Amino acid sequence: MALRESKSSSKRKRTVLSNDDESITNQTKVSLTMAKHLFSKQEYKESNVVFSPLSLQVGLSIIAAGSEGPTQQQLLDFLQSKSTDHLNHVASQLVSVMLSDAAPIGGPRLSFINGAWLEQTLSLQPSFKETVSSDYKAKVASVDFKNMAAEVTKEVNLWAKKETNGVIKKLLPRSSVDSLTRLVFANALYFKGAWSQAFDVLKTKNYDFHLLNGSSVKVPFMSSNEKQFIKAFDDFKVLRLPYENGRDKRQFSMYFFLPNDKDGLSTLFEKLASESDFVGDKLSLEKVKVGDFRIPRFKFSFGLETCEILKELGGTEAAAASAYSIMRATGKSFSPRVDFVADHPFLFLIREDFSGTLLFVGKILCVFQGD
Repeated sequence: MALRESKSSSKRKRTVLSNDDESITNQTKVSLTMAKHLFSKQEYKESNVVFSPLSLQVGLSIIAAGSEGPTQQQLLDFLQSKSTDHLNHVASQLVSVMLSDAAPIGGPRLSFINGAWLEQTLSLQPSFKETVSSDYKAKVASVDFKNMAAEVTKEVNLWAKKETNGVIKKLLPRSSVDSLTRLVFANALYFKGAWSQAFDVLKTKNYDFHLLNGSSVKVPFMSSNEKQFIKAFDDFKVLRLPYENGRDKRQFSMYFFLPNDKDGLSTLFEKLASESDFVGDKLSLEKVKVGDFRIPRFKFSFGLETCEILKELGGTEAAAASAYSIMRATGKSFSPRVDFVADHPFLFLIREDFSGTLLFVGKILCVFQGD
């Protein structure tokens, strides 16, 4: 992923990440494979979920760089990369360019931390330690897991709290490290941005949000009469809400994927996962006049222990290519105004638009009054 010059619609030049088609396409495919697996797990089927596939891919890339033989090849196959050199190069670009903080120049606040802690009786190859430090910008430390597991947990959490200015206070759960632990990789990604087109808080009102069990709850919805980036497809609609970018050369946006049917989220996600190119190539939306336009106010915390999930994902390449009907989504012709009422379960993504990189994937099944 190299840097190039392009012109915005206002003829203002900006430097952006070029769209490395193969790397970004693969990143999207792997991201949706991870999301599909996570969302299908029994414990998450009926709950709100958000996670960063990008963070997981960076962690897996580090493990691949330190592996060899069949283990390394399995990771390369899953990440759809031809070599660890390629993985390291892409990760270096992502960490140094894509995940750099834009708050000082008027864009979203981004905080990405990366670290590796190794049992002190073991040793790392100097070349691997150099790769982790330089390409992944990761902290590398030698620690005493055998005798001081609790202290190591505290050390990692204090490091995370310091590096994120208090945003992330507990990176490792208390029981996640013990005397048998030999190596810990940990990373976290924090994102906070302001919409480029703010909602009028005076228009916020309570409406019904319909749940999958057929009931509904009253929750606050935001509204606007301004034009919005919306496109309608056969059985769903997509909304793009850009974030304010100030002088940042990237453009981050949140995308809402809203099925027409109140219980249509599962079917919609199966379609998106089976045609991942849609997320990468077909999200060019035009501003249109809105009719009934409402999206719920929501926020939630979600902790994810990834060890078991990553183990389960080790053999998922065949499953990722399983047969679902391929979606040929063609935009409908719009009437003068279009409705977008997110009053039932929907999917959302946060993406950097110039490169197509996915940062977060989430699903909202329920919105609570206090959100």
